[in-house]
Amino acid sequence: MTVTSEQRFGEFVVVRRHESRQHVAELVLDRPKAMNAVSTDMARSLAAACEALGADRDVRVTVLTSSHERAFCVGADLKERNSFTDAELVRQRPTARAAYTGVLELPMPTVAAVHGFALGGGFELALACDVIVADATAVVGLPEVSVGVIPGGGGTDRQSV
Repeated sequence: MTVTSEQRFGEFVVVRRHESRQHVAELVLDRPKAMNAVSTDMARSLAAACEALGADRDVRVTVLTSSHERAFCVGADLKERNSFTDAELVRQRPTARAAYTGVLELPMPTVAAVHGFALGGGFELALACDVIVADATAVVGLPEVSVGVIPGGGGTDRQSV
C-alpha cells in the first residue's frame, strides 16, 4: 500500500494517508522505544493530530494504530510521571486529558486497531474509539486498579462490547 502523505505531530505521532484509501486516515502512535507510553510531549502531539484530523473534511474514518510490533500502547509514561512533583502532575493533567478527549471527540468514526499490549491509558485510548478491532496478540487491561489508582483517561466511563 502506497503512502501518499505523512504528517508528523511532534516526535511521537504520525498521520498517514494512503493512495488506495483516500478518505481513511491512519493515526499512528510512534514511540517504539517506550512501547508508546504516553508522555506529556506525546499527549500534546496526539491532541494536535486529532485537532487537525477533525478539521479535515476529506477524512471519513480514522484508524488509531501503533508502529510498535508488540504493543499498541502501554499507557502513561511512568518514568516521566514518577519524576513529577504533585504540583507538576496537577499542571500536566489537562495535557493528558486533551489527548484522550481528542480521540473521543473526533467527528468521524474511529477504529482502534489493537495488537499486543493495550494497558492503562493505552486501553483507554482504544476505548475512546468507536470500534476496537483486536488481533489474537491483544492484551488489554487497566492494571492501575490493582494498586488503588483510578483510570484517568475515561476507562471507568466507557466499555467495549
